[in-house]
Amino acid sequence: MAEAQSMPAGASAGGAVAVAAESSVATRMSAPPSFDVADFPVPHGREEEWRFTPLDRLRGLHDGTAVPGGTIKVEVEAPDGVTVTPVGRDDPRVGRAGAPVDRVAAQAFSSFEKATVISVPKEAVLKEPVRVALHGEGGVTFGHTVFEIGAFAEVVLVLDHTGDTVRSANVEFLVGDGAKLTVVSVQDWDDTAVHCSQHSALVGRDASFKSVVVTFGGDVVRIHPRVAYAGPGGEAELYGVYFTDNGQHQEHRLLVDHNAPNCRSNVAYKGALQGADAHAVWIGDVVIRTSATGTDTYELNRNLVLTDGARVDSVPNLEIETGEIAGAGHASATGRFEDEQLFYLMARGIPADEARRLVVRGFFAELVQQIGVPDVEERLIAKLEAELEASIA
Repeated sequence: MAEAQSMPAGASAGGAVAVAAESSVATRMSAPPSFDVADFPVPHGREEEWRFTPLDRLRGLHDGTAVPGGTIKVEVEAPDGVTVTPVGRDDPRVGRAGAPVDRVAAQAFSSFEKATVISVPKEAVLKEPVRVALHGEGGVTFGHTVFEIGAFAEVVLVLDHTGDTVRSANVEFLVGDGAKLTVVSVQDWDDTAVHCSQHSALVGRDASFKSVVVTFGGDVVRIHPRVAYAGPGGEAELYGVYFTDNGQHQEHRLLVDHNAPNCRSNVAYKGALQGADAHAVWIGDVVIRTSATGTDTYELNRNLVLTDGARVDSVPNLEIETGEIAGAGHASATGRFEDEQLFYLMARGIPADEARRLVVRGFFAELVQQIGVPDVEERLIAKLEAELEASIA
């Protein structure tokens, strides 16, 4: 398969904002963002962006030995008016939200056969979510999907990942001026799956983007949400819920690049861990550029350690290049299951197992409500219950 060029043909004008937006944060990377896998050295694990990731468990996604040949079943359920179009790399929408920032994402860009563009027309207000179900059926798979949301449209999008695969994929969200997009990405893979994905959002003028990432399954899951603004007045909310079990590695690396004035962002991720060698990683980067006056941003990460043997790495970063902002802050905390809460509930006649469930559900309740899709919320709560039931048993 032919290698991709350093920038997709036709993307120079439409993608200029996003590509320029990522260049200033390249100092944290081993190489600048690029569409060409050859521009990234094979990681060895000492790089800043790879130091927490178990490279030996990526099954070749990082060094080029993962050969595509697997199967993933994709089903799209969309209301009338939404179009689904297969396109090549030369489509001007492909890559517009941002270039790959590591070798795995660049490998995905170089390896997919056809990208999929899912478009919502301007001013459309969808009463039902757009649902994209991806079910792995073994082997190595690569993908690239672009969601194009027209100006002043209102959309809820659900991405549902199940089954078994070794997968690297790039997902782009082009949010038009004044549009409102909510994305719920559920990673409920089988225990043997490996999933690395870069989510890049370009938020238009006065537009609203909300991302909810829910991660349960998989052997290794590494999700990289990134947000940049195409004009002033944009809002981004990034929420995450993860439950890391015995032997799992779940990594969420976020970047919000405030490159336009009077924009807002709010980040809140919460995770629970249990079992030997459960490992969760959360990296939260927020950059406020000199031109991004009037920015208001905050990021939060909370982790609840339920058993011995679990490990959390939580690293918030805030880089401010202008003093003319409305506000900026971050917080991170990791704690063990509090016996006082358990005792309080048990003293009121609630059995220990039920009290434990209530504490964990209360910990996640605020973020679960952000999903806004009842069947997904119910599924998440049921999954939490199942995980807790397994630990008690």
